[in-house]
Amino acid sequence: MSKFFVVINEEEQYSIWPEEKEIPNGWKSVGESKDKETCLNYIEKNWVDMRPKSIRD
Repeated sequence: MSKFFVVINEEEQYSIWPEEKEIPNGWKSVGESKDKETCLNYIEKNWVDMRPKSIRD
């Protein structure tokens, strides 16, 4: 089973990233790698405002 990281950028936008690939510049991992469904559930619960941080502020 593939594992993924939940990643976040400076604008507080979320995504998932495959564990076997290097996380791109500008993004950082939110925690340990998990299965895809768990990562997507985390994003659904935590990314409640889709607007970039620069617009929200």
